[in-house]
Amino acid sequence: MFQDLKSIIAQILNCCPSDVMDIEAHDAGMTNDSYIFKLSTGDERFIIRTPGKGSDILIDRHKEHTVYKRIAPYGFCDEIVYINPDTGYKVTKYWEGARTCDPFCTKDLSACMQRLRRFHELNLKESHSFCPFERIGYYESLWEGKPSRYEDYIKTKTKIFGLKSYIDSLPKTLCLTHIDAVAANFVFLSDGQLRLIDWEYSAMQDPHLDIAMFAIYAMFDKKQTENLMEHYFTDGCTPQTRQKIHAYTAVCGLLWSNWCEYKGHLGDDFGDYALAQYSYAKDFSFSEG
Repeated sequence: MFQDLKSIIAQILNCCPSDVMDIEAHDAGMTNDSYIFKLSTGDERFIIRTPGKGSDILIDRHKEHTVYKRIAPYGFCDEIVYINPDTGYKVTKYWEGARTCDPFCTKDLSACMQRLRRFHELNLKESHSFCPFERIGYYESLWEGKPSRYEDYIKTKTKIFGLKSYIDSLPKTLCLTHIDAVAANFVFLSDGQLRLIDWEYSAMQDPHLDIAMFAIYAMFDKKQTENLMEHYFTDGCTPQTRQKIHAYTAVCGLLWSNWCEYKGHLGDDFGDYALAQYSYAKDFSFSEG
């Protein structure tokens, strides 16, 4: 069943296919698929990421590669064994006994938001940026003229783009931002370390966008989103910043809704998650002023 994958791993790690053992599915992610394996030469296990359907269109692997090189000295991301910006294959060490963040655990939320803030405060820079409004249009273009599944899509999109001038007018400091800083990407290691993995969307942006991204993936309501801000802004969050994050929540809701619609055309169905993203676009949007 995994013979082709064994051959790929063997080529990557310069070993024989017969040396690749105990392959098992690890995570059928929304963008990629991952598998755990080990080599006959030892007991250590690894994860190989294989690009999912349409990921070559959704992800710029060369930009991902530059981000991993940029953050490598800080020791808070995946432990990379191999990454190829041309094929999208990535091999990382598998952390035995690790677990992902529970977004409904107060202790986890506090640890993750403080880890995220410390990363943002490094104020790292890269040459590429992420514009959610541009991405909304790009993902829509991938539908190739097919209409949205939502009858009021045009009305919702118009309202979301009405937030652009408001967001653009606000003061912000751009830095390298994770973009996909969701609970599943925060990993607690058995030795107490907290890592943030999967940097394939990372780019220059307002770091407060990461807070909105966490909230919508966890499917937080407004009260839970406000609570999330308290864990990030331990020294207090201004009303203007709160409203800005609510605006980001609406914009990113439509962004991932359009992403889900494209993936739906490829045969992937994200069910309640997809519907929730569109609901964020409607429920968190507001008129400027």
